[in-house]
Amino acid sequence: MMRTKNAEFELSQIQTPLLAFLESYNQNIPKGFPRASVATLETFQGLYPTLFKHGDTWSVARHRKKLIDWLSSKRILS
Repeated sequence: MMRTKNAEFELSQIQTPLLAFLESYNQNIPKGFPRASVATLETFQGLYPTLFKHGDTWSVARHRKKLIDWLSSKRILS
């Protein structure tokens, strides 16, 4: 069981390009949660440059929760 948690943690740390993150995010987000697009990810990246200190890469561990919160708040305001 410990291997599974460790493997999941390691996968969440992998730095991926925007399109790979987008595909993974939209495939794994629960129903009812806001979906992302290239445009929304680029806007998010522009608004939160400190989350991208390692360049133009995305990771589940660093960006997923913050993106969900931001998309959810944006949807409420719309």
